[in-house]
Amino acid sequence: MADIRNFRHACYAAARRTGGKVVEFRIVDGVTPNFHQGLIAYHDRTIAVVCTRDSTLLAVAEPRTLESVSGVGESGALTFVDVPALAAVLGELPGFQVLTPSELNGPLDPASWPEALPEDIEYWRPGTLGEALFNYWD
Repeated sequence: MADIRNFRHACYAAARRTGGKVVEFRIVDGVTPNFHQGLIAYHDRTIAVVCTRDSTLLAVAEPRTLESVSGVGESGALTFVDVPALAAVLGELPGFQVLTPSELNGPLDPASWPEALPEDIEYWRPGTLGEALFNYWD
């Protein structure tokens, strides 16, 4: 299980080493989505470091709004992005595993990923590894 404090420290360390600035944390406490976000601003864009709530898996993605608008929450899978310098720094930090966009956008092999609950896979039928691990289902 990911410790929020360690996740925050990882985001600050990665931002500092890649020339960015942490501007916000979006920490979830409900059932969905199952991931936290640390938003890092660079001069040309803002990137989210996402961490699953129940493991120490990290990925780099487009930021997501977690609040509902008119009672309807945002839906759809995360858009994972390739930011090699940020991913490299995150990969050097102890205690986390960083997944690449190519891994996350690829097929799910349930036998290789015990983090992806069999009942969720059966019900939601995720199309990719990323959808199974970083889920937004409600």
